[in-house]
Amino acid sequence: MSTETGTTCYRHPDRTTRLACSECGRPICVECSNDAAVGQKCPECSKPQGRARVIDARRSVTRSSATPLVLGLIAVNVGIFLLGLASTELDRELFLGGAQFNETVRVSRTDIVLGIAGGEWWRALSAMFLHGSITHVLFNMWALWLFGPVLERRFGTAAFATLYVASGLSGSAAYYLLGGPIPAVGASGAIFGLFGALLAASFRQRHTVAGRAVFSQLGLLLAINLALPLFVPNIAWQAHMGGLVAGAAIAFGWDRLPLRGSGVAGARVGVAAAVAVVALGVVMFL
Repeated sequence: MSTETGTTCYRHPDRTTRLACSECGRPICVECSNDAAVGQKCPECSKPQGRARVIDARRSVTRSSATPLVLGLIAVNVGIFLLGLASTELDRELFLGGAQFNETVRVSRTDIVLGIAGGEWWRALSAMFLHGSITHVLFNMWALWLFGPVLERRFGTAAFATLYVASGLSGSAAYYLLGGPIPAVGASGAIFGLFGALLAASFRQRHTVAGRAVFSQLGLLLAINLALPLFVPNIAWQAHMGGLVAGAAIAFGWDRLPLRGSGVAGARVGVAAAVAVVALGVVMFL
C-alpha cells in the first residue's frame, strides 16, 4: 500500500516503512519484521510450514548441529595439513601427488609430475585440500567457518556440497587456463565461491535495510581479499576469480527455482553439478 508520504505496512496502514518481506515482497514495519538468513520476512512467510514448531534459533541452532559438512571440511583440511607438519616426507608426497601442477615438471631424476596438461586432471580437486602454510589454512578455514553455515542451513547439505566442489573446480579451471607453471594449492577457489553465492543471495534484498547491510559488508570484505594479490606475492588470483564467478552463477540459478517444494533440493544440486561438470571438462579436455 502506498500513500503520499511513502509505502505503508500491509498490516499497519498508519505506519510508513521502507522494509519489505524478502519472500513475498509485501511492505512491513519493524514490528512485523522477522529476521531471515538474508533480509527479513513478514509474519505469514515466517510461519513454520507443515508439522513444525517455532524454535529460538539463537539458543538451539549451532554450527555443529546444523552444518555437518562445514565441520567435516574443516576437519579434513586441518587434518591433512597437520599430517604434513608431522612428516616432511609425507608433506612432500602430498604436495607432489595432489598440488595443481598445470604443466609437466621434473622434480628429480626419478620423479616427473605430468600435471593437468599431462592428464592428471584430479589435481584440480585434490589441490583444494592442501595448504602451503599455517596462515593459509587458518584463513581459509576461518572464512569457511564464518560463511559456510548460513549457506548449508539455507540450501541444505547436498546443495552446499556441490556448490563448494563446483566453486573449487572452477577456481582450478581458471588457474589452469590463466595461470602459469607455478603449482597452486588451497581451498581459496571454493571459499570465494561462498563469497560469490552470498553476494548473489544478498543482492536481491539490497533494497532493504538488512539486505543492503549484508551486501555492503560482503562487498567490502571481498574487495579486501581481491586486493591481496597486489601486496602479497604468489597468490593465485585466477582461482579466486574463477570460484567467485562460479559461486555467484550457481546462486543466481538457485534464485530462479521455487523456494520450497518437491524436487527443489535436487534441482539445486543439479545446477551446481552442471557448473562442476563444465569446470571438470575444461581441465580434462582443453
